[in-house]
Amino acid sequence: MTLWDHLATGASTVARAWAVTRRDGLTLGFTDHDCALAFEGVGFLPDAGLTAKALVQGTGLAVDNGEAQGILTADAITDADIEAGRYDGAEVRMWLVNWADPAQRALRFRGSLGEIRRGAGGFHAELRGLTEPLNRPVGRLFQKGCGAVLGDAECGFDSLDPDYAATAEAGDTDGQAFRLAGLAGFAPRWFERGRLTVLSGAAQGLSGVVKHDRTEAGARVLELWAPLPAALAPGDQVRIEPGCDKRAETCRLKFANIANFRGFPHIPGEDWLMSVPASSARNDGGSLL
Repeated sequence: MTLWDHLATGASTVARAWAVTRRDGLTLGFTDHDCALAFEGVGFLPDAGLTAKALVQGTGLAVDNGEAQGILTADAITDADIEAGRYDGAEVRMWLVNWADPAQRALRFRGSLGEIRRGAGGFHAELRGLTEPLNRPVGRLFQKGCGAVLGDAECGFDSLDPDYAATAEAGDTDGQAFRLAGLAGFAPRWFERGRLTVLSGAAQGLSGVVKHDRTEAGARVLELWAPLPAALAPGDQVRIEPGCDKRAETCRLKFANIANFRGFPHIPGEDWLMSVPASSARNDGGSLL
């Protein structure tokens, strides 16, 4: 017997169940039924975390959208985790399920969490359907700088190579500036534009982009563009990846990866519009300066 057969009886016992999977792999389950449910290896808790408000779905390539609301609780979704960005872009699945026989169920929505608003002990989360990525611009941008991200498939470079990246203890930090030891083997400003990721402690999984990399009193000081949204304790481990300024020279000299460079370093600049024929000068499309 399927869920549709059950609904056709006219006396249904159905509820909605939600599964939220964060980017760190943690999956939380919620249901609007008054008893706990379990299926697909997920336990769905009643009266905690998440309930549905409105969901709009359509055919074709129209973007599905909706909203969910929930309460902040210590054993489910916490304010600290939302503030730390742990639910940003989390995957969301919603089923209509027969609570008397959870094998009878149908997946009704699949997408991700968008903007989250908090207040009065609760939160409202935007739901984005699978067609949401169609709103993103695609294609290559023709520019001198590289269009790839260091370490991604287009770049092809291993940004975690131990000769380029490092692991250290957080030491003395306010969440934005980190004083680190053991980085003397790396060139000055090596980590500027790189990424610092927390590997342990309360802020595990959080990361930020390095704004400044300098040496003070024999210690390496890395300053992020913005402080991490969770506190770090002495002894927490962090990983620092090298920075890339997207120039062809950096790709060739720092990473020996010029074969995968995704920019166009020889494309003429805007000043070529001012070029005029002149018999006494080279007219090769280069800079006029």
